[in-house]
Amino acid sequence: MLDVKDIKKTFNKGTVNEKKALQGLSLHLNDGDFVTVIGGNGAGKSTMLNAIAGVWPVDSGTITIDDIDVTKQPEYKRAKYIGRVFQDPMMGTASNMQIEENLAIASRRGKFPGLSWSSKASQREKFREMLAELDLGLEDRLTSKVGLLSGGQRQAVTLLMATLNNPKLLLLDEHTAALDPKTAAKVLALTEKIVTREHLTTLMITHNMRDALRYGNRLIMLYNGRIIIDISGQEKQNLDVSDLLKMFEKASGDEMVNDRMLLG
Repeated sequence: MLDVKDIKKTFNKGTVNEKKALQGLSLHLNDGDFVTVIGGNGAGKSTMLNAIAGVWPVDSGTITIDDIDVTKQPEYKRAKYIGRVFQDPMMGTASNMQIEENLAIASRRGKFPGLSWSSKASQREKFREMLAELDLGLEDRLTSKVGLLSGGQRQAVTLLMATLNNPKLLLLDEHTAALDPKTAAKVLALTEKIVTREHLTTLMITHNMRDALRYGNRLIMLYNGRIIIDISGQEKQNLDVSDLLKMFEKASGDEMVNDRMLLG
């Protein structure tokens, strides 16, 4: 479903601030893979997701989604293949619009736009059922402005919007990092439920090693713009955080000094 081959990305090339963010990174995801992504600050995690989403062009290499070469496609053209949830709950929704209107817009991703944001009665009932599944009391607040919701409620709505049309690829960029632990756990459980039920191919960046080990069928770790650890199946299930730290030190020749990851 996703094939990334030898992509490179350098920022501020030729200046004193030059940063080689991706250094020949390659990654292959099969249909239905749920891959968690970890790594220290500056490892290239968000750069990788932004490159796949088309936020900026890569210097070299290719990116293919469902056998479609999207390497040179701009972000708006890739949007029909990709669902995305950001770390900031404010980024995935229109705060001055109703919950129902946000979901209606998301339902038309990749389709020819109409003149109305409103949804039909049948679609409204579908939205109500989806919101009821969240168990956040939002099914009775379809006409509420999204800006009035809590961070957790808003992130849950954003997750629904990102997965509404079963995208080819779901990108989750630390989507629970801004939430309190209890709400984050609820959103993660909802994420796992939707990804499993809809068989969505997913890349989830997290700073929490325990979450990286607990969720998904595969785990990759980035370091200096490259993948240095790639584990899956029973091997992943048998690991704990201390095992992962030892693997990182052996693969990188360095110590993990990222406080967010260690404390997470």
